[in-house]
Amino acid sequence: MKQKAKLLLITFLFLPLCVLAQRQVTVKGKVIEAETNEPLPGVTILVEKSTRGVTTDMDGTFEIRVSTSDKLVFSFVGMQSQTIEVGDKTYLEVSMYPLADELDEVTIVAFGKQKKESVISSIETVNTKELHVPSSNLTTAFSGRIAGMISYQTSGEPGQDNADFFIRGITSFGTGKVNPLILIDNVEVSTHDLSRLHPDDIQSFSILKDATATALYGARGANGVILVTTKEGKEGKVKVSLRFENSFSTPTQEIEMADPITYMQLANEAALTRNPLAPMPYSNNKIENTILGLNPYVYPTVDWMDMLTKDVAVNQRANMNISGGGKVARYYIAGSFSQDNGILKVDKRNNFNNNIDLKKILIRSNVNINLTPSTEAIIRVHGTFDDYSGPISGGSDLYRKILRVSPVRFPAYFEPDENLTGVQHILFGGQEDAPYMNPYAEMVKGYREESKTVLLVQMELKQDFGQWVEGLTGRLLGNTTRNSGFDLSRSYNPFYYEVGQYDRINNKYLLTELNPDSGTEYLNYIPGYKSVSSSFYAEGSVAYNRKFNKHGVSGMLVGIMRNLLVGNASSLIQSLPARNLGLSGRFTYDYDDRYLTEFNFGYNGSEKFDKGHRWGFFPSFGVGWVVSNEPFWKTLNTNPFISKLKFRGTYGLVGNDEIGSDRFFYLSEVAIGGGGGFTTGYDFGKGRTGVRVGNYPNSEIGWEIAYKTNLGIEIGLFDNKMEILADLYKEERTNILQSRADIPTSMGLWATPLVNVGKASGKGIDVSVDYNHSINKNTWVTGRANFTYARSIYKYYEEPDLSEIPWTSRIGNPISQQRGYVAERLFIDEADVNNSPRQDFGEYGPGDIKYKDINGDNIINEIDRVPIGYPTTPEINYGFGISAGYKSFDASCFFSGSARSSFWIDAATMSPFVQSSSGGRILETGLAKFIADNYWSEGSQNPFATWPRLSNYLISNNLQRSTMFMRDGNFLRLKSVELGYSLPTAITRRMHLESCRFYLSGTNLLLFSKFDLWDVEMGGNGLGYPLQRVYNIGLNLSF
Repeated sequence: MKQKAKLLLITFLFLPLCVLAQRQVTVKGKVIEAETNEPLPGVTILVEKSTRGVTTDMDGTFEIRVSTSDKLVFSFVGMQSQTIEVGDKTYLEVSMYPLADELDEVTIVAFGKQKKESVISSIETVNTKELHVPSSNLTTAFSGRIAGMISYQTSGEPGQDNADFFIRGITSFGTGKVNPLILIDNVEVSTHDLSRLHPDDIQSFSILKDATATALYGARGANGVILVTTKEGKEGKVKVSLRFENSFSTPTQEIEMADPITYMQLANEAALTRNPLAPMPYSNNKIENTILGLNPYVYPTVDWMDMLTKDVAVNQRANMNISGGGKVARYYIAGSFSQDNGILKVDKRNNFNNNIDLKKILIRSNVNINLTPSTEAIIRVHGTFDDYSGPISGGSDLYRKILRVSPVRFPAYFEPDENLTGVQHILFGGQEDAPYMNPYAEMVKGYREESKTVLLVQMELKQDFGQWVEGLTGRLLGNTTRNSGFDLSRSYNPFYYEVGQYDRINNKYLLTELNPDSGTEYLNYIPGYKSVSSSFYAEGSVAYNRKFNKHGVSGMLVGIMRNLLVGNASSLIQSLPARNLGLSGRFTYDYDDRYLTEFNFGYNGSEKFDKGHRWGFFPSFGVGWVVSNEPFWKTLNTNPFISKLKFRGTYGLVGNDEIGSDRFFYLSEVAIGGGGGFTTGYDFGKGRTGVRVGNYPNSEIGWEIAYKTNLGIEIGLFDNKMEILADLYKEERTNILQSRADIPTSMGLWATPLVNVGKASGKGIDVSVDYNHSINKNTWVTGRANFTYARSIYKYYEEPDLSEIPWTSRIGNPISQQRGYVAERLFIDEADVNNSPRQDFGEYGPGDIKYKDINGDNIINEIDRVPIGYPTTPEINYGFGISAGYKSFDASCFFSGSARSSFWIDAATMSPFVQSSSGGRILETGLAKFIADNYWSEGSQNPFATWPRLSNYLISNNLQRSTMFMRDGNFLRLKSVELGYSLPTAITRRMHLESCRFYLSGTNLLLFSKFDLWDVEMGGNGLGYPLQRVYNIGLNLSF
């Protein structure tokens, strides 16, 4: 009894102390963002192990009544959660840090993700911010930004401005596919689909380059893989992001034409220098009256470039995305609109727009649903809708026509004379004695409309089997894609006029109508192509990933099936469904994150080959060593200058069945009664056609195979602020499909048999350097540089026996390198011509091109053709740039360049004063200024002039592919510049915005190159629609 009394007394005495220890207090405080010191509204503050809590207000402040023994949990979307003990604290100031971006810690690989540290394959991950350029075509951002990719752009025409791009160059020379496989959310798409993808919708963008990286895609990945994943919704409040851009585009450079007076004077010289007795095309009277500036309709001096084009085009782009969701369902919904206009003029007398007008609408919906705690369904819907309106023949064709017309033969159009004041149509200039092409009439006489639709619906099901087998997951995916398109043209037949009478005293003229019976004032309707296709893709996979102490193991098996059906196909064979089947696998093992191994395989079937070659097995393996994870590394590397060091190597085989246009190589293609068939009989004066063999069967044709080796090193410096990735690779490509070159014509074969005999070899290096550093809370700087060298040569090429003339062989020379003649100079005079080897190309004389006699037989012919210049596809791409920010301001610039490529000026197209026929109209080539400035003349006799002796007809001798018109494709370009300003958080919160950023940007701003006739990046396409320099203003809002 006494003991109980003592216990009660002690309890009574210590009870106030316990109550004191757990007393209720009011805690006030403020939550800020650590990097900006700005207040964070909406932060959730919960008492640990309870549902009781509060949120911060617009100023980031809070107040909560808690016990001194409680713990407070601070959480906010995108920030690291924090837990703080209350104790005796009554005021808390909490700094929250952003979550580490998952993509900074992992690498997107085929059908999944891997820890960045454990990746052995050669994979380039592109920061999606690098892809933000003021363009509605994503591919225009590639050049110089991606290590391992060769990319360049040859046209700036809206809708035709896709960049060409190849992963590690081109290592095949057959008629098959050389472009990489493009996958968006694991589904194969076209370059057109990739170009329409908006950067704001991209979650990750990766380039898979070696055999282990692409193995799981089997035969589809022989030329590398571009792997894109789109954004998905995250649990949290609704987020809305808006982006608006308005840009102004103008040509980077246009070819300059000579003035009209020089044109006439040199046209006369061109006629007389070849034939002194020829009449002069332009009389002295016409030249003098033109110089005096008399009536411009009678003595026209037309600047066709200025007549057809304007200086600036205005374009608009807008994008909106909404994301959010809860624990059960999450969503990401996006829509984009863009309008790209051309730089062609519109005649206000027409009631339609002949200028280029390309409108694009994109929609995307990604919805994730947790059906059970272990089962997730993802439904993706994506659609692109293109509506194009523009000139009937296209923008590039019109640009070429500017060069194919005389500036003095007639005006673009006439003002009505006193007898034609009531006409309703445009009075286009023409000439009665010959139907010369009027490019202005060609441009404004009508327009072409085109519509394209791509609709994709996908469902993916993910299952976590961890409750039964830890680390085991499964996946099913089904996708259907519908493509459709059509075009049509509407045009009238122009009325052409010329000056019939001219009263010089009163400066009046009367017009003569040239085609009163064929001209029309209404628009005809001309239907064009119609296309429709449907594809279905199914994929199933099972994966296992476990860590046993220091041992990490993973495995994956993937099966795929694809079916493609094309409507309105061009032939019976093409109308048949195309199918692909494949099984692939990946198995990895690592020990203590130091030693890495990986094995992959692809087992694929192709309907193109006979049963004996239909299936192919393509294995690959790789090893890696993370030196910086070794225990001895910390001992040796006391100064953490090198914070990461990793070596890796891979080797493997990859197959390719897209080696030609034939569907079934093992079957004959025979046409009965077709054109070109053999006559088998004579029936009462009528021939009877027999059969024509379009393709001879070859059951031995099989897979093109690439043997790929890759060695890589990864280095992190300054606590990984700087990362360097370098890869050295080699590829041997065999079984390239070619036509037999040793089949004599006496065999009478209609088609040349195809065989797998070609071989090629490729090698190169790609390097990327990234630097990221936050100097302090207000200042940051990033830098990036990359370099790609990719060289491919012929190892074996099917050609006749060239042992006696080995310099004409392709073997050992780069793929896409051209063959031609070595131009020594221009002939000086007749004596020079007579004392030089004979040239077997027709007429030539003083001022024409003199070629080198390679074999010394005193004759210039086919035997003297040798490989000349660099390949037409650049062997080197590189880029470097820097970005920096201070408080609310940011700025960036990026340079891109290209080297080791050659292109040719088209001598036939550019030869001035030459007439030719096209579409019932006569084309007459104009005079480029660079020709007028430096050509061979009888007065100068300059053997090193830029252009040969003039002529008003084509001189075959001067049209041969040679070094005379070869130019170097090297350049360095200021690719992009951007200046931005973000409103301070204090202001945006009062505006109920999460962020608000204004920015000015530009692309293709400066170009450095020895070539100055047109934008050198266009290469031999320089007479087409020019690349565009773009100035852009944009606004990005999120709330």
